[in-house]
Amino acid sequence: MTYPEPELREPDLPRTAKVRPTALRTGWTTGACATAAAKAAVTALVTGVPQHQVEIGLPAGRRVVFSVARCELTAPPGAGAEAVVVKDAGDDPDVTHGAHLTATVGWRDEPGLDLAGGPGVGVVTKPGLGLAVGGPAINETPRRMIGHAVAEVVDLTEVGVRVVISVPGGEVMARKTTNRRLGILGGISILGTTGIVRPFSTASWRASVVQAVHVMAAQGERTVVLCTGGRTERAARALLPELPEVCFVEVGDFTGAAVTAAVGDGMTEVAFVGMAGKLAKLAAGVLMTHYTRSRVDLSLLGAVTAEAGGEPALVAEVVAANTGRHAYELWQAAGLLRPAGDLLCQRVRQVLLRFAGHAVDVDVAMVDFAGEHLVASSGRWAA
Repeated sequence: MTYPEPELREPDLPRTAKVRPTALRTGWTTGACATAAAKAAVTALVTGVPQHQVEIGLPAGRRVVFSVARCELTAPPGAGAEAVVVKDAGDDPDVTHGAHLTATVGWRDEPGLDLAGGPGVGVVTKPGLGLAVGGPAINETPRRMIGHAVAEVVDLTEVGVRVVISVPGGEVMARKTTNRRLGILGGISILGTTGIVRPFSTASWRASVVQAVHVMAAQGERTVVLCTGGRTERAARALLPELPEVCFVEVGDFTGAAVTAAVGDGMTEVAFVGMAGKLAKLAAGVLMTHYTRSRVDLSLLGAVTAEAGGEPALVAEVVAANTGRHAYELWQAAGLLRPAGDLLCQRVRQVLLRFAGHAVDVDVAMVDFAGEHLVASSGRWAA
């Protein structure tokens, strides 16, 4: 069935998702805090004096002073030191806010830096992250930052230093992240490309969506299942139980970014599982569906209602509905939920195929608002 082709749009999301009377406070990444702890500990090791604050350089060249929550020399004298910097995420709702980034340092026989992960720092178990499998989940930029900071204290061409980064409670924090799915086990990742946390920035979410697709591709998977949240993911798993966990990606508002990554990584199939509101936005050609940048096109839902056989009075009710969910409830009450839902899913499929340049096959499913039951589909899960 052919539908009028909507304009494809992927609007930018503003840096802050809320209008605030005052500026939001920036914070520091786990990578910046780990760097500060490492430099404080190495400085204490070299000088024999515990450090109470430390200055490090950020990737863009800015110098920043961090308070050191704890700094101690370890026995015997001159053998090692340990320092702690407490992460301040600013006004960002970060699960690692308040984490105690801990650096334990000591000398090694060979010149250079040996960087390792301790308790609370995840271990990489799957390819696709740009990190060695079996090594600590400390990303490239924090690794460079730590190396530069230590080199400001000692000449690494002459002496060797071992730095172990740990995060007490990191394994518990990691349960609220996507680390396990990405194959990072046992703790959090040491992250950050700038050293600075921008509050309410969704850049990290978008990046995590793209990274999840890359990890899946690196494991040879060719079907990616895009879900808008936890409830839709549970429904998707029930629909596609044969697929491994890594294939399911929670995209939130970033469907377009996920599809682009899937095409770039040579995926052959994309399945999208969502609820009525997100599907209505996608059907209208909107590939970034945050509420600040898109609204449900009720006229489109009215057209779907008419095509599904709805009476003119029902069409008018749908066009005047308050929300996409309201339209869904009107369809349900009129006994048109399945036919109207199928038509909506077919429209979404057409949009995603166009956006992907027909480089992948696409299936679309609508689930109820509890994420418990399939409501409609573009054809794969026909009633």
